[in-house]
Amino acid sequence: MAYTNIDDPSAYFTTTLWTGAGGSPRAITNDANSGNFQPDFVWSKGRNEAYEHQLYDSSRGAGTTKGLTSNDTTAEGNYSATYGYLSSFNSNGFTGTAGTSGQNAYFDTNAKTYVAWQWKANGGTTASNTDGDINSTVQVNSDAGFSIVTYTGNFTGSQGVGHGLGVRPDVVIIKNREQALNWIVWTSSLASGNFLSLDTTNAASSSSRIYQNGYTTSTFGIGANNSVNKSGIDYIAYCFASKQGYSKFGKYVGNGNSNGPFVYTGFKPAFIMMKNTSAASNWYMWDNKRSSFNPIKDGLNPNTSNTTQGAAYDMVDFLSNGFKIRDYADGTWNGSGNTLIYMAFAENPFVTSTGIMGTAR
Repeated sequence: MAYTNIDDPSAYFTTTLWTGAGGSPRAITNDANSGNFQPDFVWSKGRNEAYEHQLYDSSRGAGTTKGLTSNDTTAEGNYSATYGYLSSFNSNGFTGTAGTSGQNAYFDTNAKTYVAWQWKANGGTTASNTDGDINSTVQVNSDAGFSIVTYTGNFTGSQGVGHGLGVRPDVVIIKNREQALNWIVWTSSLASGNFLSLDTTNAASSSSRIYQNGYTTSTFGIGANNSVNKSGIDYIAYCFASKQGYSKFGKYVGNGNSNGPFVYTGFKPAFIMMKNTSAASNWYMWDNKRSSFNPIKDGLNPNTSNTTQGAAYDMVDFLSNGFKIRDYADGTWNGSGNTLIYMAFAENPFVTSTGIMGTAR
């Protein structure tokens, strides 16, 4: 068995940084190591200004009505029409355009710094899926363990929705596109029936939103709840499954000190998003572009519009085969005895398919 089927993870995921020049439109090239690709899921954030997170995908499309905000419950397009929007998915990145206010704040305010995390699915090509109780439209990259799913709710309990991955997902993130309701995050690392909200600090809790038995190799499970399944309402779901040498979704237990736990992933991370499931605390996102050496101090919170956080703390080290948690701070990423979940994507596999060992930073 090969160590990995993905020797260059940047073919499927990359982080891009840029500085605003005050223009519109502004084309952003994703400069992936493997060669630039058309992203199908773009998550962008202003780093030194308290701008909202902006999430777009090629299944829903670009435009003034398509932006979603991870730090807010709002429906599609609530902010982007005014303050700038992703206007196209390009062969080598994407373009941001000014909104009705004349501002391109979310993509190109002069001298402001930005980051975009980009994932490749299937170039915007979708297919109908009838695997579940609710028919869906899926865009799948089975090599990378990623699918984008759209569906319309029926407000019926214990429903399965087809995801197209061919394996059981490890993480599913769901948003009601039309109403101001929470983002729902399910992960296989949580206790049965539990969920998290991407837009809040809440600890994990159980809810009718989750239909645990519906998480299979062909479907994810939802209940009769407006956040995930209101009748006649459209939803978006981002589904991920671990791929050796490229992605890993799991959990660790904090120890509350600066010599924190080591977490094995099988690759050198390029990106990590984590959440303390045991206590109320912010989510955190780290990447290898904003912080090019250890220890990483630059965190962003997907549940707030905050600028870069954590300069006073040694948060985490990215290693050749995983990551090591450092400063315990307020327990956010290393609370003693707390269970923390994470999503990680690779910069390099620990061992390539031809047996070449990865290196540390």
